[in-house]
Amino acid sequence: MTRAFVTGVTGQDGTILARRLVAEGVEVHGLVRDQDDVTASSAERPPEVHVHVADVRDGPGLARILATVAPDEVYNLAGISSVAYSWEHPVTTGEVTGVGAVALFEAAHQVQEATGRQVRVVHASSSEIFGIPDRSPQDEHTAIRPVSPYGAAKAYAHQMAGIYRSRGLAVSSCVLYNHESPLRPMAFVTRKITAGAARIAVSGEGVLSLGNLDARRDWGWAEDYVDAMVRAARHDHPGDFVIASGQTRSVAEFVEAAFARAHIDDWRAHVRVDPQFVRPVDASDVVGDASRAKAELGWQPTIGFEEVVGRMVDHDLALLRA
Repeated sequence: MTRAFVTGVTGQDGTILARRLVAEGVEVHGLVRDQDDVTASSAERPPEVHVHVADVRDGPGLARILATVAPDEVYNLAGISSVAYSWEHPVTTGEVTGVGAVALFEAAHQVQEATGRQVRVVHASSSEIFGIPDRSPQDEHTAIRPVSPYGAAKAYAHQMAGIYRSRGLAVSSCVLYNHESPLRPMAFVTRKITAGAARIAVSGEGVLSLGNLDARRDWGWAEDYVDAMVRAARHDHPGDFVIASGQTRSVAEFVEAAFARAHIDDWRAHVRVDPQFVRPVDASDVVGDASRAKAELGWQPTIGFEEVVGRMVDHDLALLRA
């Protein structure tokens, strides 16, 4: 039986991945930060997941857990997931998202060296490593030049994945563009928008405060992006893979699609721009070229932009009407 170890198992991608692997018959071990996370995530997490409590910043502790589990596949999904949070807590972001990832690579490498059995690793990188890109769309050869603490931490982990690959560890770095689902926390602007649209649709009134409505992103469906990571883990040739839809939409278009799904015609009457939600520096022209993933992994996105937004709105409407 294949054995997998997943960090960040309580997050959106970790939850989706755990469900998929369990359904495949994989023995899944998940890392959570503390006992509170164990309790909070129990409703979404498959009961078959073996939970381990540790902090990714504890390298020796992480190494001990991996030595005991001896996984065949390792998925690094842990880290600070908010760019806004990273501006407020740059040191913590560097420790968790950057150094924590490298601690996991090292632990996996130690297991491989000790057992003589290949350990396949996937690192969830981010389009934020490109910052203000030198080309559009971005691919695996685009210059890495982040403009946020989050992007810098992800860039460090991304480049260290390549270094560990040169040491013989089969580690792939999936450069994930924005991907959404109803599992997104409310702290994310996408879920804030869909939940806000649902709330206004049900109550008939209200205002949604947002930041830069002109910011453009490449949005996809989270289950598609998790599928790409599984494909990367099991691919014969590890490497870097951009995972993206190849299309950009503005925040305003996301809002428009959400309010349309909630049957609200004049979305502008319910939205205001609040300067406190505008980032100090915001990446531009963020759109990915997933040609390599399509050619080598056989990967394709299956859900389009409007349906991604619509499924999130439908979920939030159902929650309010339950």
